[in-house]
Amino acid sequence: MPELSPDSARARQPGADLAELLRGALQGEHTVVLPRDRSGDVRLAPPQAYEAAGTDREAPALVVFTSGSTGRPKGVALSAAALTASARATERHLSGPGRWHLALPTNHIAGAQVVLRSLLAGTAPLQSVGRFTAASFTADVARLQETTDSGVPLYGSLVPTQLVRVMADSDAMRAAAALDAILLGGAAISPALLRSAAAVGLRIVRTYGMSETCGGCVYDGHPFDEVELDITADGLVRLTGAVVADGYVEVTDTGSGPVLRALPDAGTGFGTGPAGRRSFLTSDLGRISEGVLEILGRADDVIITGGENVSPLAVEAVLLRVLEASGAAEVLVTSVPDPEWGERIVALVRPAGGELAALAAAEPDPVELARWVRVRTGTALPRYEQPAAVLPLTELPMRSIGKPDRTAARRLAADRLGAGLRRL
Repeated sequence: MPELSPDSARARQPGADLAELLRGALQGEHTVVLPRDRSGDVRLAPPQAYEAAGTDREAPALVVFTSGSTGRPKGVALSAAALTASARATERHLSGPGRWHLALPTNHIAGAQVVLRSLLAGTAPLQSVGRFTAASFTADVARLQETTDSGVPLYGSLVPTQLVRVMADSDAMRAAAALDAILLGGAAISPALLRSAAAVGLRIVRTYGMSETCGGCVYDGHPFDEVELDITADGLVRLTGAVVADGYVEVTDTGSGPVLRALPDAGTGFGTGPAGRRSFLTSDLGRISEGVLEILGRADDVIITGGENVSPLAVEAVLLRVLEASGAAEVLVTSVPDPEWGERIVALVRPAGGELAALAAAEPDPVELARWVRVRTGTALPRYEQPAAVLPLTELPMRSIGKPDRTAARRLAADRLGAGLRRL
């Protein structure tokens, strides 16, 4: 392999513009390798730094690392064709090309897609600076309106935690209503939150997808026009079509830049279906009801308690619906080991006011608080899905993109409950 020069292999200089780097990637000039975290550098790999490793794949346009929610982050190889198909499908689903508010980190696919959609639309996104707050969002939308030509649609992309903050502030709610659409995904979404958003005129589009599908490719339960979805006999969601990645790549850092090596499909979930269309078998359990996809949770997140399989996502949805009236803003369900049941359900709850906040201020016993919760959930959850302990927290464990960190949640629950585990 030819030696790579540092100048051509990476883009480390301050102010490197991701949109311009992506422009070159779409034209085949290089591969953009996004950093694993926000503090890292965007790097460039020329075509000769790609090893197909027995495959017939060409060098990808973009490599983005998975969130690592199920293990070590993996490099996902996304072609120019897949990225373009995804961006154009979003335009068709919304109101055409538009100007975007960028409030998500660009080292993840959701943030990178905002930049890419803007590039293809011939616009520049307005990027949020610093910590996301209701006030910063309000100011950003005002600047977005002031600097965008009349008639150009305005869009945003948020995770549920950000929308919760917006909905808690009247000025931010009015700003959000000025956007033609807000893509929302990345974590469990409270039905009551969606109803409240709709009631004040917010146009929320629920998204489902992952790095392996160039981000969201199912909007409000319906796949893009170039995407097919099906549910396997094991209940897993499979996605097929133009937006599916080429596969995973191994990224090796050298003194002269990154070297990319394609990894085989075997055991990865990637495959090739009829007519050579790429497919990806997710780890998500789902069902299709009247043509609409409903995600039930990840297969590897399933909690087995007393011989019963419990989906944390399904329990979170019920608890959110029931407890919002008492002041719950967010819920994250995990488990702790139990000698009798195998695992016991634990709910981490972030109060935002109301009766639940008052109870949390009194530092209640987690087991007693769980009994209080069970009275309110009643028959909405079967006995084995009811939490044995409830821990109120000011912030729930989250990864940088706003997805729940279930590994950290489980560790936190075990640390906080300690000896109390024996009496759950």
